[in-house]
Amino acid sequence: MSEPTIEQQRASAAWHAVTQEVKGQGFAHEYSTLAKGAPADIQTNGLGQTLAFWYAKRNKEKAHACLFGHVSGWVLKQVDPAATDADLMAWICRVGSEEYRRATVEALAYLVWIKRFAEAELGDG
Repeated sequence: MSEPTIEQQRASAAWHAVTQEVKGQGFAHEYSTLAKGAPADIQTNGLGQTLAFWYAKRNKEKAHACLFGHVSGWVLKQVDPAATDADLMAWICRVGSEEYRRATVEALAYLVWIKRFAEAELGDG
């Protein structure tokens, strides 16, 4: 059997995130709404600014903390598996523009799946 494609890996990770970590939680509807707007937020404000916003809201808004963790964990694993940073935000603060662009592309690709599964499993937000 062949290895799963990167698209299959993204889908699998997003499915797990939405169905195992968010579905049934009190913040599921808010997460769905946040996920729905996340790609536009990144395209408008940039990955770093969007992550910083989610990070700032993390203590009061569980959906923000959860989406920050999902995107940060997945993207960092893809762009720099050997990174010792605890989160993507710390990593992007020290890399060049090429790595930053690569992380942005990966975040947007991953969020396609998060958004789809959130709409399907959590409601339309």
